Amino acid sequence: MSMDIKQIQDLIKFVSKSGVNEVSIEEKDFKITIKTNQEPTYVTATVPAAAPAVAAPQAAPAPVAAAPAAPAADDSSKYITVKSPIIGTFYRSPGPDKAVFVNVGDEIAPGKVLCIVEAMKLFNEIESEVSGKIVKILVNDAQPVEYDQPLFLVDPS
Repeated sequence: MSMDIKQIQDLIKFVSKSGVNEVSIEEKDFKITIKTNQEPTYVTATVPAAAPAVAAPQAAPAPVAAAPAAPAADDSSKYITVKSPIIGTFYRSPGPDKAVFVNVGDEIAPGKVLCIVEAMKLFNEIESEVSGKIVKILVNDAQPVEYDQPLFLVDPS
């Protein structure tokens, strides 16, 4: 694995916006560590053993993860589908002993944190871009998710 200067710059921008303090990527002939001087953010989570192997190839396009969830109109109904902007592990709460971000029936507004998708030890808060009410949560806690996989159904009315 090797990264060009543009990919490294994008990764630095992503790390600075994500709120993490340190990211290390190490391969047999390549190693990069990016540290910030932000206040530490501690998140405790159990990651399934298979998840790191799936997430490892995502090192280069990591800046895509900074984009919030992109809602798309569901053709078969009046609901808006909130999809995962990245591949990773879905978490409904910020920690095992913390309350979930949203439940079915909750009213949401743009900027409201809906969940976390963890990719390569980076915990990415997925924020709503729409207003409405959560109708259905389509993914179980600690379940691996794919890019563009539907996570929530939202009733915009």
